[in-house]
Amino acid sequence: MPDSNQPKREKLLIVEDDPGLQKQLKWAYDDFDVIVAGDRESAIEMLRAEEPDVVTLDLGLPPDPDGTTEGFATMDEILSLKPDTKVIVASGHGEKASALRAISGGAWDFYHKPVDIDELGLIVRRAFHVHRLEQENATLAARGNGDGYILGQIITGAPEMLKIARMIERVANTNASVMLLGASGTGKELLAKGLHEASDRRDQAFVAINCAAIPENLLESELFGHEKGAFTGAIKTTEGKIEQADGGTLFLDEVGDIPLPLQVKLLRFLQERVIERIGGRKAIAVDTRIVCATHQNLEKMIKENSFREDLYYRFAEIVIKIPPLSGRSGDASLLARHFQKKFAAEINPAVKGLAPDALAALEAWHWPGNVRELENRIKRAVIMADGKMIGANDLDLEVDENAATDLLNLKAAREAADRSAILRAISQTSGNISNAAKLLGISRPTLYDLLKQYKLQQAS
Repeated sequence: MPDSNQPKREKLLIVEDDPGLQKQLKWAYDDFDVIVAGDRESAIEMLRAEEPDVVTLDLGLPPDPDGTTEGFATMDEILSLKPDTKVIVASGHGEKASALRAISGGAWDFYHKPVDIDELGLIVRRAFHVHRLEQENATLAARGNGDGYILGQIITGAPEMLKIARMIERVANTNASVMLLGASGTGKELLAKGLHEASDRRDQAFVAINCAAIPENLLESELFGHEKGAFTGAIKTTEGKIEQADGGTLFLDEVGDIPLPLQVKLLRFLQERVIERIGGRKAIAVDTRIVCATHQNLEKMIKENSFREDLYYRFAEIVIKIPPLSGRSGDASLLARHFQKKFAAEINPAVKGLAPDALAALEAWHWPGNVRELENRIKRAVIMADGKMIGANDLDLEVDENAATDLLNLKAAREAADRSAILRAISQTSGNISNAAKLLGISRPTLYDLLKQYKLQQAS
């Protein structure tokens, strides 16, 4: 009989198709609760049922044991289902390209085969350690007892954003160009600053420029600088933003608005790492790391010939997609509390917090303007609030009252989530209860009980 006083062992999923290596790894990591899978289907089944915190993944899985297609598909599915999982990818196929793709796709680390048990063991144990720290920080942030900061300035407790932070930390000390994709107000510049501060360029300049905010005829001078007398009004030689960021990081926001002629000049800089100021003939070597961002669909712009494909691939060596605020679990309330404290201190110290109906309304709202909209609404509410607590009416959100009230009831919220997951699983498996139970990571009898409990018999 197991000792109930023994600490619960952390779960490690090993995805490896070689039976001999499976046994060797399982034996080597006997201080963990080791689960083994030999292909994508069994790996996902184990992920759903056991919810391991760390996964070691061999990219060469059947039916593509000599390639990486199946391995990367498995990695993507794992991170889609459980974004906080630490995935350690192992491969001997095209090491540099595979490593870059793995890290940009969200893997926590990359290990080159053949496997060294001791070295891989260190990576696995470090992954568990970091996962524990992140979970503790997220829990504190969600409870309102921690600051919830990641990458220096970003406040979040959401697994979706913690995954983004891990990716940024992994690529920070490379020289790869990074493209941040996300809607307006999602915090692209803050993430770019976080990347800079996590890199070995942190002691040099971080320079930001919004390419959409500068007239087309001035943008080239802003980026590349100009020599004295280069044009009317050029009374002195001026360095451009690229030069100002020498040794540091240049953040180009809204790169989709860069005109085509200037795209050509930017491409030359990215290829040769030299610039020429307007009116100058001297090539100036510049060591500037580029981080760019846009809310536009650049792939569509390429097809429409309004954005250069070669420049896109220079910008997008690493692509990081930032989720909207509505896709960040619990962040609306966490950020609202932060902004309430900030603006109360600055504007109206009488406001002490957010009432339960306000928190429910915040969670129910879809936030089309993302974090920027949330900040503006909280600032307005702090100014307009009559009492000590911000109420739902102060936020001026058109939220369905029944939906907001339901969110205050934890039992109702859980039941709604259960119902939604069950119905999706049954739909995806065409009504097959056994397959739906596997998809949900529960047994058939448990699923039948839930169907009965939630009166979903007709769905079965």
